[in-house]
Amino acid sequence: MEHELQSYELLLASGSPRRAELLKELGIPFRVVEAGHAEEDYPPDLEGGAIALYLAECKSAAYQKPLGGREILLTADTVVWHRGKDLGKPAGFAEAVRMLRNLSGDTHRVFTGVCLRTAQKSHSFCAATEVTFSALSDREIETYVSTCRPYDKAGAYGIQEWIGYIAVEEIRGCYFNVIGLPVQRVYSELKQLVKT
Repeated sequence: MEHELQSYELLLASGSPRRAELLKELGIPFRVVEAGHAEEDYPPDLEGGAIALYLAECKSAAYQKPLGGREILLTADTVVWHRGKDLGKPAGFAEAVRMLRNLSGDTHRVFTGVCLRTAQKSHSFCAATEVTFSALSDREIETYVSTCRPYDKAGAYGIQEWIGYIAVEEIRGCYFNVIGLPVQRVYSELKQLVKT
């Protein structure tokens, strides 16, 4: 662990337990803070990674408390992009099933936009991962949705859950990015941020 990073405190403005778990594994001191209210809307001309980046920056701007000299605010947003569309989070069972039917036997991209902000500066980046699903039966899809209820997940699935074991044929890029945070890139960007 880099000594410089240990002297900072990371503020995770996210309600995602998965992001908190990934940061915990990195070993960087952090605490979860209440994120401000940020709209989930974005300009209609944005696509894929640009959406994730825009929303991560909106979440950062929504956090109004002043940052201390050794604090770094981290906000993030994950987008599942398939056939030119942002899948978003499913509103219920039927929509989750429909999303997974669309992803079945096809390749989609997962983008996570991350914004790191100190009292003096702000830095944003986006990571992309390509995921290929094998063909899934309706029964497999419905069993997963009924059991795991993935209504808080973009694209209606969590790669770390049962569906990840049976559906993911190939991944190009960071696995953790699909969970919700590209931890290797976050670590690398944090080191750069505290050095400059």
